[in-house]
Amino acid sequence: MSEKVYTKNAPDAIGPYSQAVKAGGLVFTSGQIAINPATGNVEADTIEGQTEQVMKNLKAVLEASGSSLEKAVKTVCFLADMGDFAVFNEIYGKYFTGKPARSCVAVKTLPKNVLCEVEVIAEC
Repeated sequence: MSEKVYTKNAPDAIGPYSQAVKAGGLVFTSGQIAINPATGNVEADTIEGQTEQVMKNLKAVLEASGSSLEKAVKTVCFLADMGDFAVFNEIYGKYFTGKPARSCVAVKTLPKNVLCEVEVIAEC
């Protein structure tokens, strides 16, 4: 049986999906982008600012599920430009200190034309 996760401290889903789902002792987050939950807007226009907001959103969703960034076992990262990888990676490393498994790919376009998106699988 699965359980939907919701927190007002992360952006509402912009489509027919949940912020995260708990199942089988794991939590699966939906991809988080750099939407500030207080305003509903993408406020940062730099990879630094957007990556920071994505990490804050993921932290909030994981905490609402009873998990944390430290319990992450796998992340999938999407970048609009692989030229942003070094900066993204530096900020990512401050948040994911446990070094979960990771994939990182460049994509043509992300929702709301953001620069990055990250999803997480973590232990509950």
